[in-house]
Amino acid sequence: MSPSPDPKSNISFPGTLASSAFAACFAEICTIPLDTAKVRLQLQKKVVGDAIPQYRGMLGTVATIGREEGIASLWKGIVPGLHRQCLFGGLRIGLYEPVKTFYVGKDHVGDVPLSKKILAALTTGAVGIAIANPTDLVKVRLQAEGKLPAGVPRRYSGALNAYSTIVKQEGLKALWTGLGPNVARNAIINAAELASYDQVKQSILRIPGFTDNVVTHMLAGLGAGFFAVCIGSPVDVVKSRMMGDSTYKSTLDCFIKTLKNDGPLAFYKGFIPNFGRLGSWNVIMFLTLEQAKKVVRNLESS
Repeated sequence: MSPSPDPKSNISFPGTLASSAFAACFAEICTIPLDTAKVRLQLQKKVVGDAIPQYRGMLGTVATIGREEGIASLWKGIVPGLHRQCLFGGLRIGLYEPVKTFYVGKDHVGDVPLSKKILAALTTGAVGIAIANPTDLVKVRLQAEGKLPAGVPRRYSGALNAYSTIVKQEGLKALWTGLGPNVARNAIINAAELASYDQVKQSILRIPGFTDNVVTHMLAGLGAGFFAVCIGSPVDVVKSRMMGDSTYKSTLDCFIKTLKNDGPLAFYKGFIPNFGRLGSWNVIMFLTLEQAKKVVRNLESS
């Protein structure tokens, strides 16, 4: 017997997971240079005196990395990034509708309350990243490595080597470094993305002349990206710093040291590249997801 279809999308649950993973991976490939720039800006320490910061702004950081390390360096971390999106993207997006239905009840009629949408997205974001945390850690470690002096070897030769090296040198538990802020960050951002996309799309479709098409998906995706960055930036900075620097003792230690050494604005470091990345990521992901669901729906109905 084939899996029962999702009543919201008329495609099976495996089809929903596959569509979600594909859309998340495609968006990752398109936007990871902006994510690399964001990580470098977040990890950059406060400049003292007349010293010139290595990275300035999103485009400046992208240009500096490309010039000093080669264009390919902008896609550092793409392999674990795709590992992450297959697991995390597939689970957080694919589980959203079933979990939302679970919270409101299968017999619910009418619009789902915003509070239930947020709760469902918080749940799937937390569950997804708890499973996918090792992929996030390796991605950040690879992205954080800049240009090294001649003769100095890199810590990791690639994604698979990074996984094994971290386990050998730091223990299996180390793959879940930064899990606390990562769960907080991804649950919050997932709620901001999925619940706001759901809500914005629902609101747009009530406006005369708007239909469930590419324009609506694009506007809803931009709204989702904006809310995600505004709400999630502070925990995103803490997460990146903890994963990129193992000297922090805990989430609270990282938060206090960042606040003390770099000031409150440090929690919004990389805001522009973060919005450039998450805004474009959400537009690409949701556009791709809507089209991928149509393809799967046609395949399953044929």
